[in-house]
Amino acid sequence: MLKLELEGVYPALITPFTRDDEVDEEGLRRLVEFVVEGGVAGIVPCGTTGESATLSQEEHERVIDVVVDCSRVPVIAGTGSNNTKEAVEFSKYAEDAGADACLLITPYYNKPNVRGLKEHFKRIGDAVELPLILYNIPSRTGQNVSAGTMLELAAEVEGIKGVKEASGDLKQVGAILSEVAEQGLDFTVLAGDDFLTLPIMSLGGKGVISVAANVVPREMCEMVDAVLSGAAEKAREINVRLFSLFEAMFLETNPIPVKKAAEMLGLVAAGAVRLPLGKLSEGNRAKLREVLEGLGKMRGWGR
Repeated sequence: MLKLELEGVYPALITPFTRDDEVDEEGLRRLVEFVVEGGVAGIVPCGTTGESATLSQEEHERVIDVVVDCSRVPVIAGTGSNNTKEAVEFSKYAEDAGADACLLITPYYNKPNVRGLKEHFKRIGDAVELPLILYNIPSRTGQNVSAGTMLELAAEVEGIKGVKEASGDLKQVGAILSEVAEQGLDFTVLAGDDFLTLPIMSLGGKGVISVAANVVPREMCEMVDAVLSGAAEKAREINVRLFSLFEAMFLETNPIPVKKAAEMLGLVAAGAVRLPLGKLSEGNRAKLREVLEGLGKMRGWGR
């Protein structure tokens, strides 16, 4: 089992598309370089923010290949599925491609019972040597993985080393972290929502898999590094400055706003999303531009 230090900021990377709806590999490489230069601890391609649900198998694999090829930091590849066989195949591909870990969303739509859920992750863990990071996001999957089940999975499946927690339930997060400390488990909690990064880290979380880091990687790293170094006041100040952006990232369904933000900032040529997601409304586009202009004045974007 490879060792991966899960600490810091990991952008949930968008997948840029051309105006012809093809994967924009050049834009993807530019974006990887931008976030790496911003100081991120690693990169997460092919997650929800990367629109994995609308990537073909060939595209999914190609995005992993490109990111692994050009990244100078660890790559945590999104390889989850509600089809266990497919999740195994994606995870094996990521391992062969040189990824450093896999991010595995709770199977969506199926709503598996606990026995099935454990077997799902065990099959993946048996198939690869990579560390596995679970992704708990009930708002998308329709099913919450309770603290008890999460801890059982961490104890029973050797490869499981952490969770991206996006349940929004701080009591649940606290329960997981309390038991992890008490049992001495090798298990890390990363925030799955930018606006909950500070609360989760105050409970013992080690960082965030971040949407906002696609456009403000340096600021997100400064905030998380401040928490990790004990500079709580500095972290709070940065959080206040960024909070309007955190809200703007969810003016509409993620990743619609963040992709438009990346386009507005010139990070990608086109901020298009794939159907069934639609374009950002004119009203929300204006709100997003206002937020970005406010941030730009603070950091010298000049936009």
